[in-house]
Amino acid sequence: MKYVKLGNSNLKVSRVCMGCMGFGDPENGMHTWTLPEAESIEIITNGLDNGINFYDTAIGYQNGTSEQYVGKAIRENANRDDVVVATKFLPRSEEDIKNNVTGQAHIHNMVEKSLSNLGLDYIDLYIYHMWDYNTPLYDILEGLNEVIEEGKVKYIGISNCFAWQLAKANALAEANDFAKFVSIQGHYNLIFREEEREMIPLCQTDNIATTPYSALASGRLSRMPGEESKRLKEDFYADLKYKSTETQDFEIIKRVNEIADNYDVSMTEVSLAWLLTKVTSPIVGATKLHHVSGAVNSVELKLTDDDINYLEEPYVAHDLVGVMADNKVSASDNEKVWQKHTKDKI
Repeated sequence: MKYVKLGNSNLKVSRVCMGCMGFGDPENGMHTWTLPEAESIEIITNGLDNGINFYDTAIGYQNGTSEQYVGKAIRENANRDDVVVATKFLPRSEEDIKNNVTGQAHIHNMVEKSLSNLGLDYIDLYIYHMWDYNTPLYDILEGLNEVIEEGKVKYIGISNCFAWQLAKANALAEANDFAKFVSIQGHYNLIFREEEREMIPLCQTDNIATTPYSALASGRLSRMPGEESKRLKEDFYADLKYKSTETQDFEIIKRVNEIADNYDVSMTEVSLAWLLTKVTSPIVGATKLHHVSGAVNSVELKLTDDDINYLEEPYVAHDLVGVMADNKVSASDNEKVWQKHTKDKI
């Protein structure tokens, strides 16, 4: 495994990050394809054994059970200071707003709940999961700065935002001597490259780390169409992101498969090797042991310029989908996305 500094932080992270959305009680959340505790811990432990020191979860993943499994695996199998733990908090709920819970108080509540789930004393990277249009940005930044000053969080990142929002947030933070966002977690892969328009150039200019999710397009870049998986059949949110562009995307997927055959490696390795030429540390989900080995092996695969051009050439512009489809989506609408199919609120 290779390691790199995470943007303007002092965190040293593996070139691939293990995405932990696939871990958590499958009967307690919006996904039915997640792994229960024992299987989750087995995958995480295998990642640790293979040099992955960067793990990304969220309080919204299976009602906090993903955080619980990640924390337990780390406590039992690693030196805490050797692992970089990232988790994310949701916007204020309708109930929070109705009860006049401030943005600052909400962040304190979310941090305490995540620390309890994880069973850890601090969070290395605390991520603003999606933009909250119902809460003043100053309140968000002040709340995040407070939990850093309390020692509960080391650094902050942001996810699902536009380049102008990240630039505005960091400018406001600098003006008020608050902590700035050191990383961005956006939707970026070979078949969805809209981050290249503004976000990637901003991050390159300001040394903001890029840790994209959906690195393998929910499995679409790791197998040819027709090869089924439980997630592929049951992940309604992935369908929302990719179903409408299957025809355009298929040409790229074919080329990934062709290059994989040429190098005698997996499609996963090719897709991630391409992404590693663009970003700091892609977030790669793993629900099987071979998913871990594919991610780890990708770090060693070197694509030629001709390979990269061949993979990129068929791309056509894609519409924004999901959380980013409407830049004025409300906090309550964001919450509904995460609470769909969920029995209990966080």
